[in-house]
Amino acid sequence: MPVPVPRQRDTSATESGQAVLHTAAPAVAATGVAQATPQATPHATPLTLLVIEDDPAGGLTIPEILDADGHRIRVRTARNLTEAERLLTPDVHCILLDLSLPDASARTPGAAANGSANGTANGSANGTGTAAGTAIAVDELVALRQVLRIAPRHAVLVLTGEDDAERAAEAVRVGAQDFLFRDELDGRLLSRAIRYAVERKRADIAQYKLAESKLRAQENARLERGLLPTPLLEGSDLRFAARYRPGRSRALLGGDFYDTVRTPDGTVHAMIGDVCGHGPDEAALGVELRIAWRALTLAGLCGDDLLATLQEVLEVERPCEEIFATLCTVDIAPDGRRAGLCLAGHPAPLISRPGRRARLLPYENSGPALGLLPRARWPRRQVELGGTWSLMLYTDGLIEGHIGEGKERLGQDGMVDMINRHLDLGLSGEGLLEASVTEARRLNGGELTDDVAVVLLSRAEG
Repeated sequence: MPVPVPRQRDTSATESGQAVLHTAAPAVAATGVAQATPQATPHATPLTLLVIEDDPAGGLTIPEILDADGHRIRVRTARNLTEAERLLTPDVHCILLDLSLPDASARTPGAAANGSANGTANGSANGTGTAAGTAIAVDELVALRQVLRIAPRHAVLVLTGEDDAERAAEAVRVGAQDFLFRDELDGRLLSRAIRYAVERKRADIAQYKLAESKLRAQENARLERGLLPTPLLEGSDLRFAARYRPGRSRALLGGDFYDTVRTPDGTVHAMIGDVCGHGPDEAALGVELRIAWRALTLAGLCGDDLLATLQEVLEVERPCEEIFATLCTVDIAPDGRRAGLCLAGHPAPLISRPGRRARLLPYENSGPALGLLPRARWPRRQVELGGTWSLMLYTDGLIEGHIGEGKERLGQDGMVDMINRHLDLGLSGEGLLEASVTEARRLNGGELTDDVAVVLLSRAEG
């Protein structure tokens, strides 16, 4: 919603002696473009024009200006850019800069003075006034650039003579919304030009903000995709599948994390974890823990030693002491028939075998979540897998969704039943994971509020 701006005092003259005219601002477009500019105002607020010219006493006569509804437009005048910057209050909608006046450039601080001096010197050296005249034209565009710098969100019109059409066109290329010829200036033309310039500036700013937002979203998406892991399973006969759904709206990465690598001895290591919370800080910490886990695993750490080191990383990197993370790690022997399992406050994996119902792996004697207890221990349990199997690791976002309209949640038992139904239908791999996440969402009656990560490792003997 546009922010109302204060009304100007009702008086017959401005600080510079010009008549103050009144009008109503044009209606705000339904697209909301007006919100992008500081001059977007309610319908009842007068439209204000700031005229910048060096001789307000008689150099330029502004005709009576009316908007489309017949209301008068207020006019302020400034003799130079310093005064213009002072008069550039939020209720100014449009600026009219006179390019034809010879002293317009001299009012530009710094650059204009240097340009005028250079132009005079060049003109004297050449023995003609042509170079000096060219320098003045350039300086007039420097004045325009200065106006655009101090008023980047305001519409700007330039005024010049018919013989300066090329310079006027260049002014539009520099950033002005439009140009007007002095000899053709009348109230109707100026009124239409002001309304057009204001709306065009609003549209330009809205388009720029939209493009900037899209670019930022694309960069964030590329960054988050780059942070998702690529499994290192070259040389292994295991099949890998994963699904990831962050709880944050419009995000690609949440506080859940997973990874899978194969070490030189042929052991396949897999893990899945969950940082409490699902904001950007938790997502960043999840990435740090995943990368640390991969580095430590490739360095030869496993089980309790690995988890103890990860807890040290968590304690150093977490933004506050209340943050903790759950973790499940599995190391599968090179023959694929047995595995070591460590749980740090995390739900136990689910295993399915041909001709048998899927079930949870044993989870007794699991250790605490990382970051809860100093000098904690995480026992490693040996698990027999068999020849053909599928092992599913998941985060609690999959099981904590509601069932129907009540407070009952899916839970681990409900998840096991759901997986068995999908297995009975012949689903496996990517299809099994997609169906499971989709059904959990359907049972919840909409998007799951927590992050969800699911990893599936499968082996077929023979």
